[in-house]
Amino acid sequence: MSGPIDPKELTIRPLRREELDLAMRWAADEGWNPGPHDAEVFWRADPEGFLGSFAPDGRLMASGSIVSYEGHYGFMGLFIVRPGHRGRGIGTPLWLHRRDALRARLRPGAAIGMDGVFAMQSWYARGGFRLTHRNLRFEGTAPVGSFRDDTLVPLGELPLDEVLAHDTRHFGCERRAFLTRWLELPGSLALASRVDGRIVGSGCIRPTQDGWKIGPLFADTPDLGETLFRALCDRTAGEPIQLDVPECHPAALALVRRHGWREVFGCARMYHGPPPAIPWERVYGITTFELG
Repeated sequence: MSGPIDPKELTIRPLRREELDLAMRWAADEGWNPGPHDAEVFWRADPEGFLGSFAPDGRLMASGSIVSYEGHYGFMGLFIVRPGHRGRGIGTPLWLHRRDALRARLRPGAAIGMDGVFAMQSWYARGGFRLTHRNLRFEGTAPVGSFRDDTLVPLGELPLDEVLAHDTRHFGCERRAFLTRWLELPGSLALASRVDGRIVGSGCIRPTQDGWKIGPLFADTPDLGETLFRALCDRTAGEPIQLDVPECHPAALALVRRHGWREVFGCARMYHGPPPAIPWERVYGITTFELG
């Protein structure tokens, strides 16, 4: 079947593992630049967190995530309609189904977050989501000159409870299943700064389809943000690096602009329900547009 698809003929169901790979290939084709191992981490974080709309012949026509973080917080992402079939009403039923299905998976009053493309912001608002700020993707290369700071330690070598507590302070809820695997991505590097038995900054860089991405990047001070940024960038060899920066954090914007990085993409951070308490003044880079 290759003709037009009637949205009424679509069936919505959970994705199988191999179908998530197809959705990630679509994301790569859109220029979202996922990592080669992102899908496996996403899946292990919440195998029930991915839905798709299917044509009568079994083709995946649209995808989207409805990841639940232990019922405390949800995130919608990876919303893509199959290329060549857009503008036909295929995505709307899936988007509304995802929103309501995720609400049913969460505890009463839990928020749902999303990073939506700017062009769809008003449409998402009609679905009950409210804008808090924009997350802007910047791209550049490593600062000139080698860099080393012996005070930084591998994040994975620190006690897991400390790592989770630090991440929870900056993400808004615990994400143990996701984070323990994210820090073990092949080819990645995760570093931390620890003072008086407390993690005061951390960051991770991983290979992607085209270059590298830093995310997350958390730091208590601008100087520490700079230190972690440079140490992570030093992992690369002149290849492009991307960092998704919350526009509401002036020091984070100053960091990437100081190094001459350019804005290449962006999304609107929106919430359905009360936003989690995130100290954006310490967030220099979010983790992913797909899962928050």
